[in-house]
Amino acid sequence: MADNQDPVFQIQRVYLKEASLEQPNSPAILLSQEQPSVDIQLGVEASPAADGVYEVAVTATVQTKIQDKTVFLVEVKQAGIFEIRNLPDEQMGPIMGIACPQIVYPYLRANVADLIQRGGFPPVHMAEINFQAMYEQQQAQAAAADGQRIVTQ
Repeated sequence: MADNQDPVFQIQRVYLKEASLEQPNSPAILLSQEQPSVDIQLGVEASPAADGVYEVAVTATVQTKIQDKTVFLVEVKQAGIFEIRNLPDEQMGPIMGIACPQIVYPYLRANVADLIQRGGFPPVHMAEINFQAMYEQQQAQAAAADGQRIVTQ
């Protein structure tokens, strides 16, 4: 019989929360022979959904431009619901900032590529992300910001 204090980490569901594709300069921009520039921005957010249940979302914004004109703009938010119980507080940040996004991200990548292709463009293949490095960088930036606030007060 399992002890009620055993750690629990379970995926309840992974789902596409939001998706949009804009082509504000079509069809004229589609006739251009220039190679567009591609800018990809990622974000991670976590919030409690119920007692011991959390939603972790990874967002991607992919914008391609030719000179100063947008070819397309894709915004996708892929989320997961995770049951996380009986873990020490110091493990919750890394679980929600590293482990959960690593589970959700492959679904995000597939949905971004699919949406771009359905818009009539060659797919943009998003690279693998080191969520541990991203999390550690965010923690270092937050610590530096806290240090600056203390010094300036």
